[in-house]
Amino acid sequence: MSLRALLLPAFFALAACAAPQSVSERRATVALSELPPMRTFAPAGTARAHRSNIDIAQDFLDLSFTLESGRSLPILTRFEDPVSVRVTGQRPASLDVDLDRLLGRLRREARIDISRVAPGSEANITIEMVPRARLQKAVPQAACFVVPRVSSWREFARNRRSETIDWATLETRERLAIFIPGDVPPQEVRDCLHEELAQALGPLNDLYRLTDSVFNDDNFHTVLTGFDMLILRATYSDALHSGMTRDEVAAALPGLLSRLNPSGNRIAAPPRAMTSRAWIDAIEQALGPNVRMSQRRENARRAVALARAAGWNDNRLAFSLFALGRLSISADPDVALMSFLEAGGIYGTDRDTSVHGAHIAMQLATFALSAGQPHSALAIVDANTQAVIEAENASLLSTLLLVKAEAMRSLGRPGEADRLRDEALGWARYGYGDTAEILSRADEIAAIAPKPETAS
Repeated sequence: MSLRALLLPAFFALAACAAPQSVSERRATVALSELPPMRTFAPAGTARAHRSNIDIAQDFLDLSFTLESGRSLPILTRFEDPVSVRVTGQRPASLDVDLDRLLGRLRREARIDISRVAPGSEANITIEMVPRARLQKAVPQAACFVVPRVSSWREFARNRRSETIDWATLETRERLAIFIPGDVPPQEVRDCLHEELAQALGPLNDLYRLTDSVFNDDNFHTVLTGFDMLILRATYSDALHSGMTRDEVAAALPGLLSRLNPSGNRIAAPPRAMTSRAWIDAIEQALGPNVRMSQRRENARRAVALARAAGWNDNRLAFSLFALGRLSISADPDVALMSFLEAGGIYGTDRDTSVHGAHIAMQLATFALSAGQPHSALAIVDANTQAVIEAENASLLSTLLLVKAEAMRSLGRPGEADRLRDEALGWARYGYGDTAEILSRADEIAAIAPKPETAS
């Protein structure tokens, strides 16, 4: 059953309801010593890219020959020798497992000769753990970032205003540094590892049109996908090398992708409109920091209008609606609900956007729970849990399970509710890290659920 069919009966009654309010000041109901062990995801196979090679070739060119700023790059660059990686700074306990798993995937799926070396050894790629406050003071817009031709934060600080760290001046990649905050939740560290190591090795751009990639600033995919591994494998194939121009790479890609992704030759390439700078600016203003909430909502509305005017009935329109919905929860629940429903309908038409739809589903399940519709909340959570597991998003999984637990409690099933809550808290330890944050989120969801005697 579709999300819309599940939700409309429950949510017409919610049109005038206020959004769930924060209860972060409520006393935690679980003591630190009682929190369950941290849960982590087991290694799993990665789905192969299943799009037209014509589309993938265009994506490769736009990812590899343009910076996020829109500036063009003259040539392709990559590492031409085996790649070594080291970690410096105070790293969290979860990093070693996540990094080793990622390097294994890069060797296996992208066929890149990459290995880890000791912290004191020379390395092509240095991953330095930096306190979040220091990192954001230097680059306020970035959660983490990668810089060429340096191997330490000190070296980056000395050269941050020089051409030394200008990607456009590279002829090949030999030495660079990734800076990641070490005092953030384990999932955030892992997400930074995936995105920044992928950019250290390959594409430097992000494209909002992509539905199946971490190379998209919508941040729905946070671990490398089959598409991402295909792009990296193509980057490091014998058919390409540093110094090739865009035209030279374009000429090599059809034959290369035919060998690496033969099924892509049999898939049609639907027309895709380019993403306008005006829409990107509107989305960035809607989601960026240091902007008044009213201005953020206005920019989200403008992004929706621009997407409709451009005729995009794809993930870009859905993301615009998702942004508008999130920003409107407290100010205009009607707009929030209808935006989420429309976005969920768009995401539901594409198997590559199942995790995108799960983010929408979390919002809708929370609405259903607060409206006294536990059966609808359960149905929404159950329909989206597997997509979240496959995307390895522990924070989203924990929230869905907390909603499900409270729905079970509302239905008079306390034993199942307690079991699900424990499972959710285990995932939250990986997704959110901080104990106070974990307990606050759990209490927040518990607070919006009607008591068992009032639930329908």
